[in-house]
Amino acid sequence: MDEAQNIMCDAWEAPTREQAVALARKALAVSADCADAYNLLAEEAAESLEEAIDLYRKGVEAGERALGKKVFEEDVGYFWGLLETRPYMRARAGLAQCLWEAGRREEAVEHYWELLRLNPNDNQGIRDLLMPCLIELGRDEDAERLFKQYEEDGMAVWMYSRVLLDFRKQGDSPAAEKSLRAALDQNRHVPSYLLGRKKIPRVLPGYYGFGDENEAVLYAVGNRAAWKATPGALEWLAANTRS
Repeated sequence: MDEAQNIMCDAWEAPTREQAVALARKALAVSADCADAYNLLAEEAAESLEEAIDLYRKGVEAGERALGKKVFEEDVGYFWGLLETRPYMRARAGLAQCLWEAGRREEAVEHYWELLRLNPNDNQGIRDLLMPCLIELGRDEDAERLFKQYEEDGMAVWMYSRVLLDFRKQGDSPAAEKSLRAALDQNRHVPSYLLGRKKIPRVLPGYYGFGDENEAVLYAVGNRAAWKATPGALEWLAANTRS
């Protein structure tokens, strides 16, 4: 297994997509339990969403075999802190994202919850993906539970999720206005991208900082559907952020 993972290190650094894919297949020839090889193939070689789902699912299964049942019984809550769990966690996160895109939304949400159960420290940022999913599905109680689990999070996705949850609960209200003021203090750029006053760039930013425009762009891309799923929310936001 170590040999296969070493090959994957070369695959990630390969200068071309073709070389990376070839190395991933070589890793699988060495060990069928190399989850990261399936992850790379899902990202770089899959020709359809269903093929990507199949590859990620194989990655999850490979990760489960490689880790063994004991890890899932004894190390819950500490995943990701253990290096050997990371290929599995990457595979499961990729699977969840593809399932959501394919319209298999409840299935995707269950995978996200399980990732957070295994690793509540959430090094992967799963909560940022799960929150808008829950809101789109109208699962507000679950969204509130998730918010409370990470209520100390001060990034835009959490601050503006609080705004949206308060609006969904109470409409145009002092609570929603208070949350909006706090969110604007954290990142004033979000409404411009959320409302289309500024265009989303063709190439999404690969990094972001606290309160910057990159953070606002990524929030808008990931959460606009949740706002659109809330009647009156975007109109209310526009009326309260005219400046």
